[in-house]
Amino acid sequence: MKAIIPVAGAGTKLRPHTYTQPKALIPLAGKTILSINVDQLHEAGINEFVFIVGYLGEKIQDYIKEKYPDLLVHFIFQNERKGTAHAVELTRKIVGDDELFIALGDTICEYDINAVLASPWSMLGVKKVDDPRNFGVGEIDEHGFMTRVVEKPAIPKSNMALVGLYKIKNSKILFQCLEKIINNNIKTNNEFNLTDALECMIEGGEKFKSFKVENWFDCGKKETLLQSNAILLEKFGGSISESNKFENTIFIPPVSIAEGCDIKNSIIGPHVAMGENTIVNYSIVTGSIIGSFSKLYDVVLDDSLIGSDTEIRGEKRSLNIGDNTEIDLGS
Repeated sequence: MKAIIPVAGAGTKLRPHTYTQPKALIPLAGKTILSINVDQLHEAGINEFVFIVGYLGEKIQDYIKEKYPDLLVHFIFQNERKGTAHAVELTRKIVGDDELFIALGDTICEYDINAVLASPWSMLGVKKVDDPRNFGVGEIDEHGFMTRVVEKPAIPKSNMALVGLYKIKNSKILFQCLEKIINNNIKTNNEFNLTDALECMIEGGEKFKSFKVENWFDCGKKETLLQSNAILLEKFGGSISESNKFENTIFIPPVSIAEGCDIKNSIIGPHVAMGENTIVNYSIVTGSIIGSFSKLYDVVLDDSLIGSDTEIRGEKRSLNIGDNTEIDLGS
């Protein structure tokens, strides 16, 4: 089985961070969005990955090659963002007729992945939501099989949203349906959508069974990314690298502090994830994500998302600052 992870999106809702950093590489609870997905699939026994990259794709390549040198990996560039169906169709020659597991690159879920991979059926991950109009939606019969899937319906007939996890037993039929919707210019919201290809498969008689995810973490914008960071830190417990230098500092767990940090005269936590080689002095930081190689002096930060290579001096603010930025909040 091969895993396909599309990570070609520009992540516009997380700007300014995604001007210089792919959304999939934004730090989260001591990891990255991408590494959480790869680790989950690799630990379940998948060793061959196809990454569909585009915007800042070289950073994705460098990250994967450095962090996962033993994996068999392929990189496909989606130079024009025409939708998830178009992205997956680009992998056709690499995939062949193998079984597939597709995990959208901005999706983090908790579920029994071993049970999903062991199922004799194709599988689609779902989660009940209050307003399904912004999601792909699955209509499910009494036996758990999908009768229909539709992308962002104006009048949903179900509140079970597709979460971006797809196990495909018959990839040959998937690629036939992808080719059909692209050749016939079948678009939803001006994009070739994977949901439409799945509906084509269902109409052709392919059986898809649903599986419910326990948790679905939203990493699409600052507020929900910080919430997801807090939940995952509570779950994993956080960690503090032994290579750090601390002086007169209090940590309120859970926190994740990467290696090489120098923190003095400060209070850190709870729910703080801090990247490597960051300097903090005379500051209080709570409920925030701090990028690598940043410098914080005399600040009180809460509910903040701070990019890498950033310097901040001053007083309390709630900030959303991209990489390579210097801000002085003092007088």
